[in-house]
Amino acid sequence: MLLSISESLETPVSTLLGETVTPSKVDDLKAISAKLEVINLQLAQRKSTGKRILHWLLISLCIVIAATFVILLALEGPYQNWDYCDPETAILGVVFHSFEWLFVRVAPIILVGAMIGIFLTWKKE
Repeated sequence: MLLSISESLETPVSTLLGETVTPSKVDDLKAISAKLEVINLQLAQRKSTGKRILHWLLISLCIVIAATFVILLALEGPYQNWDYCDPETAILGVVFHSFEWLFVRVAPIILVGAMIGIFLTWKKE
């Protein structure tokens, strides 16, 4: 019966029972909008921070690759003159040679990719 009375009077049942009901504020939309704006700013800052971290990681990768190339050039493959009759020396020499062989073939590709990444993550101010 209370439901029919509330529908005919277009008032909530709680008002009919004597409870005080605070009407919804028009400012709720503004409050939600302000919260969404704060969330959007936080997401933009997080994206910018991630981009900046990636940028410096790529620069660090380029530096490490260049330093490794310089070290390999300075060493001039000393393992090539080792006596490979000793099994331990032979295994260590193969490991050094494998690293150098793989590094010389893969590092330039990684270096070019890192340089492209640096260019793409460079922030123009």
